[in-house]
Amino acid sequence: MVNLDKHAGEGVVKDVSRMFLDMTPKNLLALIAVGLIGGLLSGFIGSGGAFVLTPAMMSLGVPGAVAVASNMCHKFPKAMVGTYKRWKYGQVDLKLAFTMAVTAIIGVQIGIKVQKAILHAWGNAGSNLYVSAVFVVVLVVVGGYVAYDAMKLAKGKDGDESGHQTSKLALRLQKINLPPMMHFKVAKVRISAWITIPVGLCTGLLAATIAVGGFVGVPGMIYVIGASAMVASATELGIAFVMGAWGSLQWGLSGLIDIRLSLLLLSASLIGVQLGALGTTYVKDYIIKIVMASVMLIVAVSRGVLVPGYLADVGMRAPLDPAMARFLEQVSFWSLLAALLSSGLIITAAMISGMSKAKKDELELARQEVHNG
Repeated sequence: MVNLDKHAGEGVVKDVSRMFLDMTPKNLLALIAVGLIGGLLSGFIGSGGAFVLTPAMMSLGVPGAVAVASNMCHKFPKAMVGTYKRWKYGQVDLKLAFTMAVTAIIGVQIGIKVQKAILHAWGNAGSNLYVSAVFVVVLVVVGGYVAYDAMKLAKGKDGDESGHQTSKLALRLQKINLPPMMHFKVAKVRISAWITIPVGLCTGLLAATIAVGGFVGVPGMIYVIGASAMVASATELGIAFVMGAWGSLQWGLSGLIDIRLSLLLLSASLIGVQLGALGTTYVKDYIIKIVMASVMLIVAVSRGVLVPGYLADVGMRAPLDPAMARFLEQVSFWSLLAALLSSGLIITAAMISGMSKAKKDELELARQEVHNG
């Protein structure tokens, strides 16, 4: 795929400079800022970093395949830290994470083969088009449904103390007694292992295709398996660790990981992921879903407006007018910036509000203890 041999066949990338981003001060600062917010999202909703980081890197000029590979490489150490942090809060179902990770690895293998085939046939332009098109479809479908569900929870009176309400689909699937049946203690779910297989497979497939397996993994665990959003987002970190380590090995063998990007993103996102994980202890379930849906839908706009340009690059439509192309690039940039800022503000506000309430409750409890002697 990437080979410096000038006599290699067609479809083989021979000029490495075309594949890797110039590390100017502007790009350096942008990558650190994006990594910090990506880490904040990952710690908070379990999958947020990747779906912001891949489009952000592409907006800076990184080819789609390199963005996906470098993103996956930075992801697994961060996921390991996030998993440990949220395991200490009792939110990670390790048994569910291991069960889904096994099938997710198969999905990763399939996804990498698809990406390689597209890159071989259409080069970077084809890869950019493929990654963006998949992003838009998945973001609109999943983000739209999560937004609808979050609004129901915010208005409704159902659900447990954390605001969690098991979906009707999950309740029906939990009644299917198809051996082997598995009990996931932390998720408080008993379900057939066969139900977890397609969820894990699709999670791995999407992770290797656009570096965002959590788009399927988290909603899948919530709406198909029946875990709460808090447990699903925490468990997804464990799955992401296993998938990321395996996928990075595969992408590394293909020569598509830019280790500079991976290290920069990792250094900034490690700070954010711990803050995000802390924030989950102070918010209700529907807040996590609102953040997830908001970012997904805004990023969908950011990627969607660039699809006409990518179609022109691969010859599927007439070239865009230069003024229109610049306008669409500006819309993409500012909408992505809006997604980053809005998610950071929502998480920070929710965390401050929750911490303030917890502090007041502690003071009130101490006052009552003193009053009662």
